[in-house]
Amino acid sequence: MIDKILEWYPYEELERLDGFDDAIIGVADDSMRLIYSIKGCVEILMKSMNEEDALEHFNEYIRCAYIGDRTPIWCIDDL
Repeated sequence: MIDKILEWYPYEELERLDGFDDAIIGVADDSMRLIYSIKGCVEILMKSMNEEDALEHFNEYIRCAYIGDRTPIWCIDDL
């Protein structure tokens, strides 16, 4: 998905989270903020830790991080 987004918006400076490109599911064209799948992020973390630790790590260190006006949007997609 990120390749397609970069193709559509070649001149935008998008804030990307290192190692989480596979969890990108879109971009908000009004704010140019990337949209990440929470499920996808947790699955990426689970490659190196168990599910409980991955959820805790995501919620404590990733989801709450503020990186300016282009802080990612989190999509709850595992309901």
